[in-house]
Amino acid sequence: MVLLPALKGTLSQIQIVDAQEQQRQQQQGTESDSCIIYDSNENAIRISCRYASLTDIDTQLQNPDLLHKETIDGVWLLNAGIIVEEGATLYINSTDTSWLRIVADGEIAYPILVSGSLKIDSIKVTSWNPNTNNYGLTDDSDRNGRDVAIGTPRPYITIQTGATGTMDITNSEIAYLGYEAGYGAGRTGLRYEGGEGSIIKGNNIHDLWFALYTRGVGGLVVEDNHVHNNGHYGLDPHTGTHDMIIRNNTVHDNGSTGIICSLDCYKITIEDNKVYNNTKWGIMFSRNMSDSVARNNIVSNELRGIIVSESHNNEVYNNTVSSSGSGIEVDEDSYENIIHDNIVIDISNPSDALSIENGVVEQNTFYSNVLFDMDGNRTDLDEESMRAGFSGVDSDNRNNND
Repeated sequence: MVLLPALKGTLSQIQIVDAQEQQRQQQQGTESDSCIIYDSNENAIRISCRYASLTDIDTQLQNPDLLHKETIDGVWLLNAGIIVEEGATLYINSTDTSWLRIVADGEIAYPILVSGSLKIDSIKVTSWNPNTNNYGLTDDSDRNGRDVAIGTPRPYITIQTGATGTMDITNSEIAYLGYEAGYGAGRTGLRYEGGEGSIIKGNNIHDLWFALYTRGVGGLVVEDNHVHNNGHYGLDPHTGTHDMIIRNNTVHDNGSTGIICSLDCYKITIEDNKVYNNTKWGIMFSRNMSDSVARNNIVSNELRGIIVSESHNNEVYNNTVSSSGSGIEVDEDSYENIIHDNIVIDISNPSDALSIENGVVEQNTFYSNVLFDMDGNRTDLDEESMRAGFSGVDSDNRNNND
């Protein structure tokens, strides 16, 4: 059986706790003047306070060249990076903020780097190019397999390995961040290398380079988000990510695969998502993904619907794949997967509805999968139909390491 992660507590309870903590800290004030400083060597604002907000930063530094409140309704312009130290918490929320705009002048990429905690709620966070009075763009960013084109720099947000807290992002719009800086550079947009147990819920995430990238982190809940029009991947848990829930998101019109888990990911639950119209594929289990589930997802208008590649002991069931180049695919390097009770609709070549490589039937379990054509005619996808074809996996996903 596949073991699934569970979320303790509700989002509303967590937000109430955060609000109470913020109110308590506001009453106490920041504990010392030195817990918010500007580091000119890093061109970054360093925060070591147990609690801080943008108002606290502005009050302490009093330098509008670094952080400036542009309107009374909470639009801020940030012209520096921010580093949240271990044990510190930065709140960016609707108590004093409606929109945080981070300068992107085409030359510098200001990051928000979190080794403590970051709480973003009910606001908008984007890049901003003061030269064009518009969002920062990185149209020259490109990635195709191992070939990359370094793009125009834009700000990015990362919670780092060993962070002492979480990076919770809720009810917000996160847009126009990240760029292609080369494999392993880590400037993809919204990135979790730490922050066990973080929540990403109820957001509009668009026009990032990667909408979400995670690495070696567990316990994340990614739920009720609208993830669209990002430059490359939509949701990309990677390299040892585990015990993650990806639930009830709408993922569409991204520049590569909609949802892809790759390289030693395990105990991932992908459920109740709507995935459509991405440039490449809908949902992919890739490179030793294990003990995971994809269920109750609706996938449509993809080059390929759901793919299991070099992955093991997973369960794919109760999904609907329609109007795509293929339905569900399993390669010869995958074993002990259970594929059942899926519905495939309107696949131009019926042999691509459930396609497998030689030997896959013997080392995996398939049952109760069906194909419907546009006229409603039903075909049970038995062993003979499954053996008819498999289109293979290209090098783009075998080589993705960022």
